[in-house]
Amino acid sequence: MNATPRLTLALAQINLLVGDVQGNLLRALREAARARDEFGADLVLFPELTLSGYPPEDLLFHRGLRIQIERALQGLEAVPRVGLVLGFPEYQAALIYNSAAVYRDGQREALTRKSCLPNYQVFDEKRYFTAGGAPAVFECQGFRCGLLVCEDIWEPEAARRACAAGAELLLVINASPFEVNRQQVRERVVRERVAECGVPVVYLNLCGGQDELVFDGNSFVMDAGGQLAMRAPVYQEDLYCVQFERRNGVVQPLMGMVTPALSDVATVYQTLVQGVRDYVSKHRFPGVVMGLSGGVDSGLTLAIAVDALGKECVQAVMMPSRYTSQMSIEDAAAQARTLGVQISTIPIEGMFDSTLNALAAEFAGRAPDTTEENIQARTRGLLLMAISNKTGRMLLTTGNKSEMAVGYATLYGDMNGGFAPIKDCSKQLVYRLANYRNSLAPPAAPVIPARVIEREPSAELRHGQKDTDSLPPYAVLDPILEAFIEEDLSVDEICARGFERAVVTRILNMVQRNEYKRRQAPPGVRVSRRAFGRDWRYPITSGYRR
Repeated sequence: MNATPRLTLALAQINLLVGDVQGNLLRALREAARARDEFGADLVLFPELTLSGYPPEDLLFHRGLRIQIERALQGLEAVPRVGLVLGFPEYQAALIYNSAAVYRDGQREALTRKSCLPNYQVFDEKRYFTAGGAPAVFECQGFRCGLLVCEDIWEPEAARRACAAGAELLLVINASPFEVNRQQVRERVVRERVAECGVPVVYLNLCGGQDELVFDGNSFVMDAGGQLAMRAPVYQEDLYCVQFERRNGVVQPLMGMVTPALSDVATVYQTLVQGVRDYVSKHRFPGVVMGLSGGVDSGLTLAIAVDALGKECVQAVMMPSRYTSQMSIEDAAAQARTLGVQISTIPIEGMFDSTLNALAAEFAGRAPDTTEENIQARTRGLLLMAISNKTGRMLLTTGNKSEMAVGYATLYGDMNGGFAPIKDCSKQLVYRLANYRNSLAPPAAPVIPARVIEREPSAELRHGQKDTDSLPPYAVLDPILEAFIEEDLSVDEICARGFERAVVTRILNMVQRNEYKRRQAPPGVRVSRRAFGRDWRYPITSGYRR
């Protein structure tokens, strides 16, 4: 009796480095050899644009990258007896394609060029690539496989063409960045393609951080009935194998590990940790330094930094002034002790006084205002940057999305730094994340002291200051900001949700007039549908009025 035909695929959910063509090639070759030797894989799938990393942006236009890509493609004969599905930028005269090819024993067996080029949110592929057209269908172990690249699975046509050309299994290589609820959307879209085409789909996703984007992995396999046969964990690099059989003429995946989906807050926290880890490590910084104020934003940022890098790579600095409460000093010290982090205390009172004395003649006859508050923030920024320069550690900023939206931050002060972990987290999300991180610690030893979360937020730049002196309560502010930033709603549409027009117009005017600050802010991890960064391109100078 003949054995049931079987195809063994390995999904290489790996973390690559943009621009490191040789390093990415060597990583792919190592993983292919491992997949062959340890798992008996017939075919190994690698992410979209494996060789260049994703997104390569304007590196694609550089002649040097083109030369390195072409050389790398000549080195694919190094792993015999296993097939590779590899993504790469394909250069044809003046055109560039986002391509994927099947290689076996150094020979190219099939090639597809991405036909659906995303040009929305963080994607800008029409700037770089020319759309392809013809489907790629190839045979492996007697199974007819159709090859697609990322966005091609989000529209019906590419999958239909591949199936019309004989594909009985679709293989999709991706570089799909994280945002809240993204995995549910991916699986819904793939389920739609499965229902239309009636064939299983293998969805491989990139893993790791690249600037403000973080790719969460979450690779999966869906059978022809729309049921998951495998789902890989988030942010875990590894080879994930799946086997297919043909039974009664139908290709079916054998059941494998289906990792349970995490809660939104848990996935966001892991995204922030991964984003910080990769930004610091890929830039080869020895660690980070940050200000620790005793507030919830810096408390959360410190926890993220320690989880990402380890306590020995994180330095916290407390910089009290005349307005800093004893509670803040105690809570900052308590958190540093709990996490085992080195903490330095540098009072800024002397520098603050010296600056005021130097400016006394200039300020004569003018009442104190936000100028004096900003001097304190800039004094702290000066000290933190000096420590960063001297130690080589990168400075993390601790501002959240609510503050960045309305400009409740000091340019060249608390906005100083190389990376902003919680830049895309609203204040309300910050509280949820802080409580989540505490839930992972013993109840008797919370990572972030309870009263840091419970106290009313304050910048502590003047006596008795509260955030609500300058801003509406965050329970009002955050949903208005989300409606405008992430949903693009008008004033009338936001007011229709029950908000006062005066409050809405005030907030949106603050957003508009602080665009110049955001342009000068460091990058940070993107977790929402729309972050300040790649997918926010509002003009600084504008006469638009709402």
